[in-house]
Amino acid sequence: MDVKNNTAFWITGYQEARLGPVPEPTFPPSETPYVIVRSRYSGISRGTESLVYNNQVPENEYQRMRAPFQEGEFPFPVKYGYASVGEVVDGPEALLGRNVFCLHPHQQRYAVPASAVLPLPAKVPAERAVLAANMETAINGVWDGQPAVGDRVAVIGLGVVGLLVAWLVNRIPGVELIAVDTNEGRRSVAQALGVRFTTEPDIQNCDLVFHASGHPSGLAKALSLAGPDARVVELSWYGDTPVSVPLGHAFHPNRLTLKSSQVGQLSPEHRPRWNHRRRLELALSMLSEPALDALISGESRFEQLPQVARNILMPGADALCHRIVY
Repeated sequence: MDVKNNTAFWITGYQEARLGPVPEPTFPPSETPYVIVRSRYSGISRGTESLVYNNQVPENEYQRMRAPFQEGEFPFPVKYGYASVGEVVDGPEALLGRNVFCLHPHQQRYAVPASAVLPLPAKVPAERAVLAANMETAINGVWDGQPAVGDRVAVIGLGVVGLLVAWLVNRIPGVELIAVDTNEGRRSVAQALGVRFTTEPDIQNCDLVFHASGHPSGLAKALSLAGPDARVVELSWYGDTPVSVPLGHAFHPNRLTLKSSQVGQLSPEHRPRWNHRRRLELALSMLSEPALDALISGESRFEQLPQVARNILMPGADALCHRIVY
């Protein structure tokens, strides 16, 4: 594929992907200000993108699963992704030359409304800004969980979102937090974030448990760690995979609350005062901490993306955020 021309990444079938040409970006006839962005980096959001790559998006969720600026229709072919960082090369003078974040698929150059890009804060490098969408998901999850000073909290499942949730909650004074994953390889990443890690949790009676493993067994573990009247926040999305949940045992006697959290909606408590842009601005502002670089588990050139997808988006892959360099 000649990537000198404008090129995008397309998922074209079950576990199939390619780079395909797309038109050079131009400004549409519109009174809305537009920008043209030249991509510098993008991030593979393994959880959601793997569901698309493995054809696990339920048909009745096709519309809600659409990414901003997606092209094509589910199941295939689709241009999918939402963690793009680039430089504005044309558009309003205030944005010209700025590095920006945009919820856009993997593509070399694109035109979007100026309102769809967010300039990076001065202390956030472009390389790390690919984590913004995951940080936004984590923030929304923490809002849904409502951890308080002194709470005993467990996070089950240490992908990027789970690790970010643990990092955020661990900054609350007095919190007793444990991060849990069956993968011993997550220990070093958790330690880099200052989070206590275990493969076998030794705490009970948690006030709050976040589940982000994507596996039903992880959800069962989350329920088992929750104390009476505690909250379990489910951050995993299973696509079309049936999930067996152990709602016997202590679930009813302990009056547990199982709450879903999904970034497509703002948490109800924040909805009257916040909007999606303000939440994403917050997510970007929180990426100034160099320790978060531990969440970038690898890097590849854009030209390699179809092969990278075969390695990273297959079931059982062990990547965190894989960064694409343009």
